[in-house]
Order: sequence, then structure tokens, then C-alpha cells
Amino acid sequence: SAETPGRYGLAAYMLKGFLETDDEHESVSKTLEYCYDDWCIAQVAKKLGNQDDYKKYMLRSQGWKNLVDNERKFIRPRKNGGWYEPFDPYEVNNNYTEANAWQYNFFVPHDVAGLIEQFGGTDWFDIKLDELFSAVGNTTGREQADISGMIGQYAHGNEPSHHMAYLYGYINKPWKTEQIVQKILNDFYKNSPDGLIGNEDCGQMSAWYVLSALGMYPVCPSNPEFMLAAPLFPEAKINLENGKTLVIKANKVSAKNFYVNGRTFNDTIYKDRALSYSKIMEGGMLASNMSSK
Repeated sequence: SAETPGRYGLAAYMLKGFLETDDEHESVSKTLEYCYDDWCIAQVAKKLGNQDDYKKYMLRSQGWKNLVDNERKFIRPRKNGGWYEPFDPYEVNNNYTEANAWQYNFFVPHDVAGLIEQFGGTDWFDIKLDELFSAVGNTTGREQADISGMIGQYAHGNEPSHHMAYLYGYINKPWKTEQIVQKILNDFYKNSPDGLIGNEDCGQMSAWYVLSALGMYPVCPSNPEFMLAAPLFPEAKINLENGKTLVIKANKVSAKNFYVNGRTFNDTIYKDRALSYSKIMEGGMLASNMSSK
């Protein structure tokens, strides 16, 4: 289906590596999502030993860079080879799928390192992430019911935002992830008929809660690793399909003690920002020491 030119602007995407506003509606969202899809296809090709397809789709997966405005630090729509004007990152319009520029600005889950580089390095990326979570919470343009659960311009009610709090881990500032995730877990989920802050597409709102309560999240689902954050409960057990068990402990966790001050995995100090799927399947214990600072 990635080679079907008659569908959803794919002919223009395959020709140029990105979509412009005249090629297809929701051109920014589709470009970003096609790039991620192509990265996933490349991983399958690699597993199959097909180097030609691997190289082809890895190249295609980099097309998102064509939409990066390095001056304004936004991924934004293009028109006739230039930038689409006027540009308002708060505006919900036909260039994005149920979202605005803020809510798709970090949707490059397969190449976070590349996104950091495009934004000018870790300091700029840190500033831009902070701006996302501290911006005015209102949108302009058309009304969109899916945009809900706002922290600044982060919209927890719509899934394209769901990995963004975990991006601080890539710039070695995991405490910022822990702050935001704690707020979302406690403020945006309730035991009531309206207990979800947004659209439960395929169970994703609930899946985010379960994974985040365990203190982990797959920023790039086709990359078998989970970014680590702070567990919500003192202890949780995962019964793995191979018969083993992974125990997740959070020592001294409380409403105030939601910062991780150190981890061990099977009694060995663990400093990595992520936990691989293969390590999870080994079973054992992942223990975090929690603190209020």
C-alpha cells in the first residue's frame, strides 16, 4: 500500500519526499505519518535481509525534514515550494489531522535524534518542549472536539501528543517527564463515566495510562524499547508470555515522591533512559528509589 500512487497523495509524496498543501489535505500530518510508516517498513525489510528495500524506505523516512522551518522551530505546511502563509501554530486547519502545528511538531518518533538536531540541538529542543507545555491552552481556527486534555498546547485527548512528555528523556532531563506524566495520570483520568479526557481510539487512552502507571512508554512502537519514567504504584507485576515475571517496584513512592533518584535492574545499578523489550522478557525486578526532589 506504500506504493499505491492513486491514494492519499502518495504519488506526490513518492516523487518529492513530502506533501504540499495543493497535493493533499492534511499534508503535514500525512507526510509525518508516511515517514514513520516507511521507517517501519524498512525495519521489516532489514529483518528479511532485503537491503535494497531497507535503504529505500529509510531514505523515504527522512522526508519529514523537508517541512522543518529551522528559524521558527516548527514543522509546518509548504505551498508551491515555499512556506504556506499565513502561519499560526495555534490554528486548527486543513493542513493537520484533528490538530495544529504544536500538536504535530514533535511527531517524528522514529528519529528523535534527528529532530533534536533539526531544532538546533538539545538546548533549543528543551526550550521548544517547555514552550509546548507552557503555551496558552487555546486554539484558533476551526473547532475540533478531539483537542482536549490540554497542558499548554499538549493535547492528551488526541493521540499524536501521547509520546511527547517522554521526549525529555532524550535530552537527559527525565524529571520533566516525571512531572508531566504525574500530572496527567492524576488529573486526566477519573473513575467515572466521563473518566477519560479524550477520544479512546482503539484503547489508546487507556493503554497510555497502564504503561505510564508502570513507568514506561514506547515512544516509537516499532523500536523495541520503552522510555522510562516514574511508576505510580509501590509494586506491579507483569506476567510475561514466556512464563517469567517482571516486578516493578517504586520504593517510598507517594503523591509527593514521584521523582526517580536511581534504579536497579535485578540488583544492578541501571542508568539507561530506556528498557529494551528483550530485557523485559528476561523478567526479574526493576526497582526505582523515589524522592520529592
